[in-house]
Amino acid sequence: MKIACPKESKDQEFRVALTPKSVKTLIDDGHEVWIETQAGAGISCSDEDYKSVGAKIAKDVGELFARGELIIKVKEPNHAERMLLRPEHTLFTYLHLASDPDQTRELIDSDAVCIAYETVTDDHGTLPLLTPMSEIAGRLSVQEAAAHLGKHNGGMGVLLGGATGVPGAHVVIIGGGVVGENACKIALGLGAKVTILDRSEKRLQQLTDKYSDRINCVISTAASLEHYAIDADLLVGAVLVPGGAAAKLISAELVKKMKPGSVIADVAIDQGGCCENSRATTHKAPTFIVDGVIHYCVANIPGAVPKTASEALNNATLPYIRELASKGIHSALAENKHLLNGLNVCKGKLARPEVAADLDLEFTEAEEAIKTIV
Repeated sequence: MKIACPKESKDQEFRVALTPKSVKTLIDDGHEVWIETQAGAGISCSDEDYKSVGAKIAKDVGELFARGELIIKVKEPNHAERMLLRPEHTLFTYLHLASDPDQTRELIDSDAVCIAYETVTDDHGTLPLLTPMSEIAGRLSVQEAAAHLGKHNGGMGVLLGGATGVPGAHVVIIGGGVVGENACKIALGLGAKVTILDRSEKRLQQLTDKYSDRINCVISTAASLEHYAIDADLLVGAVLVPGGAAAKLISAELVKKMKPGSVIADVAIDQGGCCENSRATTHKAPTFIVDGVIHYCVANIPGAVPKTASEALNNATLPYIRELASKGIHSALAENKHLLNGLNVCKGKLARPEVAADLDLEFTEAEEAIKTIV
């Protein structure tokens, strides 16, 4: 199969979907791999590094899409890239369609097969291609947001870990999943006081057993959310609805009650954000202020550490890429229910019920949709 990896187009996105090591594996499997020129620059990999393992270099994204059958990316394609998609293409990347109606419509119109990393599942009930980036996003969210608590950055002037005789900041995390737990690890490591809110008693018990009395675990309700948000110095939004849009748990009215100079890190921004005020930002301009509260809403947090993130992502995605390329798209999807769960758009049909519900679009069962793949 002809596999193609473009240079990422999102602002301040330095990750790459295929490292030279992954490319070598795919070429050893017998596939042809095309890399857009300078695609690996963000992780200090040159075109020569890719050529040395057998890759072919495309001079621009137009040539790359013309050459490829299986398109491997990190972030969602932009409008220009979506216009290059053809019915014979399969796109494998993060999509987050529920908060992006324009992208959804254009992917449907392309008649391509579009598989989203974030909805591929496994036998353990987890999302294996989302997990590594969620780990990094959770850790970085605290690291980055903590800097914005500094007075010189517009914050309240609080050190996350406090000082001798001075308590650390209060970090409140909404959601106890992968993002939330990793945010917790960093916050604890920096000496902060941590509260985690989650709707699952079972999950809170797991976290309590793991971290003992080092964290405060609370059932998430409207009342508890308001109580702890008002007390938070740093609030981390770490909620997840697989394939769907995030619920707006932090209202604009609640933000008005929060401490001036406090920080909200909305890690759910890829799904539209869990704060009513949230709008996507970039690493170049990561924050904005509403009612005295700093909002950190970077939509590609792991892009700040592309070497670590690209390697972690490749470790997770490569087995699925090999399966798609070696078996063929239809067989791979038909034989692997977890990969089939990643199918979001297929030959003009929307195959994720959460996206269909959020965007008020017609839904087709994935098993039915793949029958149109030749």
